[in-house]
Amino acid sequence: MARAALKRASRGGRPSREAALRLRENILLAATALFLEQGYGSTSIEAVAQRAGISKRTFYDRFDDKAQLFAAVVHRIIAEIRPPPEVPLIAGATLADVLRRLAALMLRAALAPQALALHRLVHAESSRFPELVRAVASDGSAREGVELISALLARELPASSLREDEHEFAAQQFIYMVVTLPQRRALGFGAPMSAPELERYADRVVRLFLDGCRGWAPR
Repeated sequence: MARAALKRASRGGRPSREAALRLRENILLAATALFLEQGYGSTSIEAVAQRAGISKRTFYDRFDDKAQLFAAVVHRIIAEIRPPPEVPLIAGATLADVLRRLAALMLRAALAPQALALHRLVHAESSRFPELVRAVASDGSAREGVELISALLARELPASSLREDEHEFAAQQFIYMVVTLPQRRALGFGAPMSAPELERYADRVVRLFLDGCRGWAPR
């Protein structure tokens, strides 16, 4: 019934804002399923339009090409797996508490099924389609995470721990330490970690990271 309404909206006149948003969401749902099931190279605009129940003309009224569509799909996936706006990111009595909370949120996002499927797709096809990497990089979420943690370290660590220009580097390393090994194991490079294992792993990463930062001798 919803698909029929979308078809009617695409046939006659300009749809309402609500109908336009529903139509865009319908296209993105169809594209997400096809990209993650079949891959980027094997997914055609025709297939997306057919699954969404629209014409190619309706599709091109909203997206310039498949690369732009994929970028929108990436943005939608990341928006779904990141914490809702009402969830506080910086919460905890100590720096270690805050970093443990951030680590748990990052792991929940990185290990979400759609995030893993997107990771597989990009790594499998990026050599043929470099626009996939650009789409992921242009979302800006990773940059936001680095800036958040960098500002946190600058505020909470003693000035003797890190130079001013090293906070961003340290933030990047923290994210890599938290995400890389659990994500690789979830992708098949070893057994996936259980929830208790992930909690212990995050605790250990935070402890080693802070020990390293506080013991770092600036040059």
